[in-house]
Amino acid sequence: MIFDDFFSLFQGEVLIKAFGILLSAWPVWVPLLLINVAFTTWLNYIRRLWIGKQGSVLLEIRLPKEVTKSPAAMELVLQGIWENANISTPEDAFWEGKLREWFSLEIVSIGGQVKFYIWAFPRWRKIIESRIYAQYPEAEVFEVKDYAVDIKYDPEKFTAWGVNTGLVKADAYPIKTYIEYELDKKTGDEQEEIVDPITPVIEYLGMLKPGEVACIQMIIRAHAKENYLYGHVGTKPDWRGDIKKEIEKMIQDESLLKPTEGQTQSFLNLTKSQTETIAAIQRNAGKLAFDTMIRLMYIAPKDAFEKTRGMGIIGSMRQFGSGTLNGIKPVFFSFTHPWQDWNGIRKRERMNAFMEAFKRRAFFGTPHYHLLAKPYILTVEEVATLFHLPGSVATTPTLSRAPSKKSEAPANLPI
Repeated sequence: MIFDDFFSLFQGEVLIKAFGILLSAWPVWVPLLLINVAFTTWLNYIRRLWIGKQGSVLLEIRLPKEVTKSPAAMELVLQGIWENANISTPEDAFWEGKLREWFSLEIVSIGGQVKFYIWAFPRWRKIIESRIYAQYPEAEVFEVKDYAVDIKYDPEKFTAWGVNTGLVKADAYPIKTYIEYELDKKTGDEQEEIVDPITPVIEYLGMLKPGEVACIQMIIRAHAKENYLYGHVGTKPDWRGDIKKEIEKMIQDESLLKPTEGQTQSFLNLTKSQTETIAAIQRNAGKLAFDTMIRLMYIAPKDAFEKTRGMGIIGSMRQFGSGTLNGIKPVFFSFTHPWQDWNGIRKRERMNAFMEAFKRRAFFGTPHYHLLAKPYILTVEEVATLFHLPGSVATTPTLSRAPSKKSEAPANLPI
């Protein structure tokens, strides 16, 4: 009956009148459509030009033999690269094509050799170096050839696996950070007592064999309110606007002790774990925040490819999650049914785009804007937990470290 009514619309005068109104209004909607297409094309063009002019630099961080500082040191490093002031005028946005600059923090295993990298625009090089040396005087930072350039994805010879990621809960909930692991309280002589959540990641990456390449790529940019200069009709609010709503929702929906009639819900009705969760949310809300996308990638020659590697990388990151807080989950771009992708054509196209975006560190700019996923919010505390220099608790023999401890030269050396 419903289908009969639906199809009857096409047999009456309703459809004809609708098309007539649409055609008669073409002087309005056709110019608007053309203007929108031209404006979008122009923006993509000038933004690609701007990105191309900037260039890039890849810095390797060689860890010192001993790291006695907590991830709070890396948090200070990350605070130094938080900047949201790239676009301030219509000329910047619509003529120069400027974008809010981004960075890529990478933990890479090349045949089991684990390295830490930071990809950035060249003007940030000295700032990054000075920040790292200020917190890790014994580390070494130097520019290297981009390893991604040597990754040639040829489906005939190589098999690749990749996923984007997302958060399990709303942005307001933080992941399990080094504060929850109490790494901020255990340094120096207490290194043996540390349970560093980054250690399983490094240990797993260190298991790779020659020919295999795996990477955890964290693309970050400073989070900020966005207005018409970013292409929005209105103003896109700051992420903190939803924090109060999430706390109120928790108090309302998740309290074990419900108020009686006439009483209002309050913190007194929350359990200890819920109170601690709200405290973590409020602490995290006071930190600088990044728009973030974490990519996981694994590639190897066909005869060396192991299907379990990808799941292993995902599994090695589960310790950053918590049932009461947040967690990081994979966002697959494959298809669930064979008829959705005949002969795997669309999957290969998506993997090609993924690998191209991975090599370009592209996600916040054209041509791979928000490719196959949406960004989420991580604060400097959360990012520092995911990317920091581990201490001696990380015993992976293939972890790249500086060859020896540095010391100042004696003052009485002859000149």
